[in-house]
Amino acid sequence: MTETTELPRLIILHKQSTSARLRFMTLGETLLAFSPLPEESALHDQDYSSKVQFHPGAALRAAEKNLELEEGALEPVPDFCIWLNTPEGDRAVLLAACTTIDPPFAAAEKFGGKFIAITEARRFPVIEREILRRTYEHVLG
Repeated sequence: MTETTELPRLIILHKQSTSARLRFMTLGETLLAFSPLPEESALHDQDYSSKVQFHPGAALRAAEKNLELEEGALEPVPDFCIWLNTPEGDRAVLLAACTTIDPPFAAAEKFGGKFIAITEARRFPVIEREILRRTYEHVLG
């Protein structure tokens, strides 16, 4: 695995506290904050889950700033990290959960996005749908 200093990409989700409804933030044509993956990207076939590579704090604070959210509006979802092989090197994808009662719809709309259920993700690239599937399984078991 090659080292990278780039902040990891994020999947941002909102889980409704009363109903457990799970929705994912889209940002334009991607499910990943803040840019889509190159077409040549692939999931690593090795399991790196036992190795801590990133502290999520910097990525979460950067996302809050980009989305114009208050500090603390996003929190890391523990024990989730997916590694991708991209033309630029290995990249991590972490999971962030919104701490607000309702999803920050306006923040997503600023980037041409919205919050969707997993069943609405058909239009996204296969690799992003696979990341989303793994995210869903991690959160809901």
